[in-house]
Amino acid sequence: MARFSEVRYNASTQTAVVGGGLVWDDVYSALAPFGVNVVGGRKTGVGVAGFTLGGGYSWLTNQYGLSIDTVIAYELVKPTGEIVTVTQETDPALFFGLKGGMNNFGIVTRFTFKTFPQGKVWGGLILFDSNAIPAVTTATATFSAYVTDPKAAIITSYTATEGQPGISLHLFYDGPTPPAGIFDNFLAIPFSHKNVRTRGFLDLVLSFPSDDTFGQRGIFNGLTFSQYTPRLLEAIANETTFWSNSLKSLGVSDIDYGVQPFLQTLFSHGEYGSSAYPPTRARNTVPLNIYYAWTDERFDDIFHEVARVTAARIQEVAREEGQEVRDAAVYPNYAIYDTPLEAMYGENVRILRALKAAVDPMNVMALAGGFKF
Repeated sequence: MARFSEVRYNASTQTAVVGGGLVWDDVYSALAPFGVNVVGGRKTGVGVAGFTLGGGYSWLTNQYGLSIDTVIAYELVKPTGEIVTVTQETDPALFFGLKGGMNNFGIVTRFTFKTFPQGKVWGGLILFDSNAIPAVTTATATFSAYVTDPKAAIITSYTATEGQPGISLHLFYDGPTPPAGIFDNFLAIPFSHKNVRTRGFLDLVLSFPSDDTFGQRGIFNGLTFSQYTPRLLEAIANETTFWSNSLKSLGVSDIDYGVQPFLQTLFSHGEYGSSAYPPTRARNTVPLNIYYAWTDERFDDIFHEVARVTAARIQEVAREEGQEVRDAAVYPNYAIYDTPLEAMYGENVRILRALKAAVDPMNVMALAGGFKF
């Protein structure tokens, strides 16, 4: 896929054709001279294709929606070898399936995205030690409940590195200076490291490391909530501390619970029923990404089970609060490998299975990894 590396901006249509072999860093770099951007990944090193085919939460999501909400065309190599351009007009059923249905329908070699004006942004990374966890938790709950500016976004990651709990806070504002009051609660908390300033969009993305555990064992799991409440955030913080202590003897190298508050208008940027994921846009939700890294493959099964157990414990807290989380769709790019298709795609599974059978009657795409319809 590395040869699919073009980025071609069309000023008249305000679109960009992006090769499926790129990482988002390359795309942001190529578009910066034109003063435009696309709805892409938030950290360095994230691939365009997998991110987009799974849905795509971005720093720009509050303003423009998921990445799939901004795709207007896919160049697709079907399992039969036929090369087609898939749009809402040429093949609405396949266009629907490609929007969140992952790599089930062939290989996407190019995406055509809507572009949006992009100037300087403000943000970066702040690291806090364990003493600051209660204060950052309170600030995160306040941000989630009261900040409605669509240009503002955060990721509060409850972390434990080499057994030491803390928080990695990612701040973003789509403008050179955020209005007073949006991030003040965070900025008032004593920190161990801070790299926050006005900068270019690519520089911001590069400030968020994503490969600290490169080459190690790893597992993801995902949850979905109606909102992040103080009690729910405290439960997430407690899980981080509990497991960092419990897994020390097994060589856990990194724990990360990525809290991502979004506006309740998150799914309103795409038409109802326009995409495989989310299965419904009538209900807005927020994702949680759980990640564990370790070094010894002998402990794989243990860490996989921990990822399930901790998710169940957090989900139970949300249920006790009255959140309707039992059938809330899990974000496919965060889902653990044995997540049922219905947990991600709901009633769309029936439609997607029929589409898969029609597009790939020989089941060629079963040879690729990922969730399969």
